[in-house]
Amino acid sequence: MLRIGDWCVNAASGQISRNGETARLEIRTMQLLLCLAERPGEVVSIDDLLNQVWAGVNVSPDSVYQAVASLRRQLGDDPKQPTYIATIPRLGYRMVAPVSPWADEPIAHPLPTVAARKPRARFVLAGGAALCLALVAAFLLRGNIASKNHSAASPAIAQQQPEKSIAVLPFLDLTDKMSHETFADGMTEELIDKLSKIPGLRVPAPTSSFYFKNKRIPIADIAKALGVAFVLDGSVRKSGARLRVAARLFRANNGYVLWSETYDRPWADLLVVQDDIAGEVTKALRASIEARP
Repeated sequence: MLRIGDWCVNAASGQISRNGETARLEIRTMQLLLCLAERPGEVVSIDDLLNQVWAGVNVSPDSVYQAVASLRRQLGDDPKQPTYIATIPRLGYRMVAPVSPWADEPIAHPLPTVAARKPRARFVLAGGAALCLALVAAFLLRGNIASKNHSAASPAIAQQQPEKSIAVLPFLDLTDKMSHETFADGMTEELIDKLSKIPGLRVPAPTSSFYFKNKRIPIADIAKALGVAFVLDGSVRKSGARLRVAARLFRANNGYVLWSETYDRPWADLLVVQDDIAGEVTKALRASIEARP
């Protein structure tokens, strides 16, 4: 286990955690993180990353760009002011966050004597009892307030869901061996970017949408959390040299599918494919949403 910046990185489980927040990284994304962490402060070239992370797989540098973008998003890093991964133009990437073995809680002071521990133990017990009483009181008070205001909660939520608002959930990677998660994430970001440019349409930011990645939560609950009236999700499949992207539009209040479509494209320049499909989906969604009262 490693400490990379504020994150605890567990390569064995494929998870990173920070302040109670946990995220699971796709296998190659984790390999990319470890590859950069092995050489902190050094520039790692695109070729090195391709050889180490995508060994034996014929992919283009686009795969590295998308994987780095996905990793930055998971880490909460800003590419313009990076605290984890810096882009070195025409050379590669560099891990700028401190990297060290993970240590739970190193002991900074010698253990107190038995005599010194007794008053401290009584103080801790008294403080713990007071804290428990405070928590119980807060729980009862919250339950009382919630029961009184239950009838008023639904209208408040409804007001937070403007009719022209949509959330784009992370597209699922359903390709063989699920090795194209970075493309699916890039598809999601392209759609969010294009939809957010439609005048009058409210679209939650990628950081809000990606919070629900790999989580089994009903569409209606996600819509309430994000304050939207519509939800878009989809999937990515690949067969030979063909790519298929499926997209579906849901009405948030009932979960019914209002619109769905599939797009087949040749597996060539992934960035062009993303832009092309995102443009077509945006046009179809715009017409579908604006046609509704």
